Amino acid sequence: MDPHPNTVAARAEAPEVAWARQLLAGDASAFTPFVESFQAKIFQYTWLMCGQREDAEEVAQETLMRVFESFDQLRDPAQVKAWVFRIAKNYCLMKRRKSVFAPTRELSLDELHPNHDGDGQTLQVADAAERPDAAMLRGELGERLERALRALPESYRSVVLLRDVEELSTAETASILEITEDNVKQRLHRGRLALRKELAGYLEAVQ
Repeated sequence: MDPHPNTVAARAEAPEVAWARQLLAGDASAFTPFVESFQAKIFQYTWLMCGQREDAEEVAQETLMRVFESFDQLRDPAQVKAWVFRIAKNYCLMKRRKSVFAPTRELSLDELHPNHDGDGQTLQVADAAERPDAAMLRGELGERLERALRALPESYRSVVLLRDVEELSTAETASILEITEDNVKQRLHRGRLALRKELAGYLEAVQ
């Protein structure tokens, strides 16, 4: 027996896959847990890719609406996560093409957290506090990581987010971004190197 199943096979038992199967079978009780499982993930991805909170909120909402409008087009529930992020990616691209103005300010790390609404209040996004990547994106290291991520070329940033934050496979990432698997590996390698270089001085200083 292979002790290291591939990412796609391992995800076959993931909760979102089971909920996708239920939804395709007409079980409406899976709607709420399915949405809650993706809200924070989609918002974090769209914020880091879009650059402004208003755009990210709009894109995340449009993504979820599109997901449910076209849910019957999902052919393989095991691929639901990649399918959802492909939709999010496409809406991010459309939003960026429509944008006339560049971002007016840098986003703070606190604002990056999915539970923050910009006025010191919290939004009710399920499980955000439990996500290791959300916890990582706090504090001084998180601020530096955020800046380093934003400094990456978009082509590298999108790959790093999908592979290292959302833990999608190389094949899934290639499908979402419509590039080859070799390109995914190349961009991921370069993106990681750039992040390590950016964070190296800080990590050495705190050790």
